[in-house]
Amino acid sequence: MKKVFLWWLIAGSKGGENRGRIILELNNRPYNANKLAEKLSLDYKTIRHHIDVLNENKLVESTGEKYGALYFLSDEMEKNYKLFLEIWEEFKE
Repeated sequence: MKKVFLWWLIAGSKGGENRGRIILELNNRPYNANKLAEKLSLDYKTIRHHIDVLNENKLVESTGEKYGALYFLSDEMEKNYKLFLEIWEEFKE
């Protein structure tokens, strides 16, 4: 995973902060979209959109179907989690 790509996904595009918050939560444990929406105080549709973006970019994976699907970090994201944290810290400044 390229640092430039992760920068763009988190800091360089609209909604990056929400995607970063989702990654942080999924690092702790898997969640379904409804629980993530609750935990992050975001609209369910907003969570679904960002989960879809993260899924398309192979940063999260899911198990189960539709409403009950659990989301968790992909192996690739787990390998690059330290890089994500570095970007997140700079982004939050």
